[in-house]
Amino acid sequence: MFEFIQLEQLLAIDKYKTLSKAAEELLISQPALSRSMQRLEEELQVTLFTRQKNKITFNENGKLALEYARKIVNSSLEMKEHLQAFDKSNHTISIGSCAPAPIWNLTPEVSRLFPDMKIQSDMKSLDELVDGLINNKYKIIITTDEMNLPDIISRKYCEEHLYISLPPAHPLAGHKSLTLNDLNGQSILILSKIGFWYDICKAKMPDSLFLVQEELSALDELRKSSALPSFATDLTNKSSSHDNRILIPLTDPEVNVTFYINYNKSYKKQFESIIYTSIDSK
Repeated sequence: MFEFIQLEQLLAIDKYKTLSKAAEELLISQPALSRSMQRLEEELQVTLFTRQKNKITFNENGKLALEYARKIVNSSLEMKEHLQAFDKSNHTISIGSCAPAPIWNLTPEVSRLFPDMKIQSDMKSLDELVDGLINNKYKIIITTDEMNLPDIISRKYCEEHLYISLPPAHPLAGHKSLTLNDLNGQSILILSKIGFWYDICKAKMPDSLFLVQEELSALDELRKSSALPSFATDLTNKSSSHDNRILIPLTDPEVNVTFYINYNKSYKKQFESIIYTSIDSK
């Protein structure tokens, strides 16, 4: 029977048009490639090429062989990808979230409950999260709305409320509460990669300058050394960089959210302990 590598060589000849160029790309000698194609023809019991001096072209048999070769090679690549994804899914719990804080809280809980599993997490938009859950890219997703899909379990996980962190001398520091509109036009320190929070703040504070910091440590240092406002939440305001600041709650409904944890019903027995552990710990 012919070998898989011979099909790859056949496709290389079609791609690079000459034996010499194909051999160069395949890192073998031209005579070795020529002999391999002759063996393939012998195995298939048909000729695949029209051979002329210093030139080789596919005949009708060869063109049909190329179609089959592409299907076989593509199927093998698909098989490899699916097997790797299947193996990964059996050893990995992938979590997707629309915001960072729920991941920070959920990841150690999941790791404790499943010590033999690798925990992988990232932040995406709501549409990407839902697609990822349906297509098994994620086993768990965290959203700000309860999902009403037939095969999905959706449960309340936690709440998060946004605050503005101000130095005592700031003109707005005396307020008991504020809105994002009250802050519009201010220059504000903000952490990068905060998911949906950033989109809301940009939309409701179009005149503000957001000084985005890539690292939390850099944000903390700037909070300590500057008079610039910054954001905090009840899930993230434990940093000592807020010690000499006033945290004022923001009353906009969009920044006082309930997070829901969502997973496929097939994982009910596996993941229901996460739900109860998480809610009881809040």
